[in-house]
Amino acid sequence: MALPTNLSYTEEHEWIEDRGEIARVGITEHAASALGDIVFVQLPEVGDTIEAGQACGELESTKSVSDLFAPVTGEVVAVNDAVDEDPAVVNSDPYGEGWLIEVRVTETGATLTAQQYSDLISE
Repeated sequence: MALPTNLSYTEEHEWIEDRGEIARVGITEHAASALGDIVFVQLPEVGDTIEAGQACGELESTKSVSDLFAPVTGEVVAVNDAVDEDPAVVNSDPYGEGWLIEVRVTETGATLTAQQYSDLISE
């Protein structure tokens, strides 16, 4: 499983793409695979404030329900409506069309490089 090296990762299996003051957030391919077929996504709404390390949504699969943890603190400025309409896109394209939210960042939580995350999931 190749990890995009332009992203940062969290120990809770989220990825962050730095786009200046805005960060795009999603879950990793490892997380999507572990969850199984995702059938429902509950995300924060545009305008909500999220806090790094705190749950800000849920992903429901055929196996379980898992919290989405905010990797950054800030205001949600966009939500990917495509994953609301077709949650399976998170499984099929987690680093592309399966992104979840965009946040105007005021603080970044603890992150890992692609290599550090790769080491974490291979333990």
